[in-house]
Amino acid sequence: MGRILAIDYGTKRTGLAVTDPMQIIASGLTTVDTKELIQYLRTYIANEDVEKFVVGEPKQMDNTASESEVHIQKFLEELIKQFPNIPVERVDERFTSKMAFQTMIDSGLKKKQRQNKALVDEISATLILQSYLASNS
Repeated sequence: MGRILAIDYGTKRTGLAVTDPMQIIASGLTTVDTKELIQYLRTYIANEDVEKFVVGEPKQMDNTASESEVHIQKFLEELIKQFPNIPVERVDERFTSKMAFQTMIDSGLKKKQRQNKALVDEISATLILQSYLASNS
């Protein structure tokens, strides 16, 4: 079995999370400058068996696509072009940033640490991946 890699895409930074090879545990991987994302994924996939991508799908409260979906669609086209053999699934990512911030508070991180947007993105990707695993177990 290969890993599942979750992507919380952003125009500046992108949070990444990954499962263990048995696809049981979701862990934060890193946050990457979005301009370097495809190259980072190439390197990662050269060293790890990735079975699937799970990409966050931002929606409005009325279930319509959010403004950032335009950017995500362009990214998805490139992702599929670069990695045609790895399927992509989408997961509703509403509230993941708020949940990530609350997770940081609950884990006792100091205010200065909670201002680290890169960490919020990585935690958000982990929450997206956990949501995917829970809905597919």
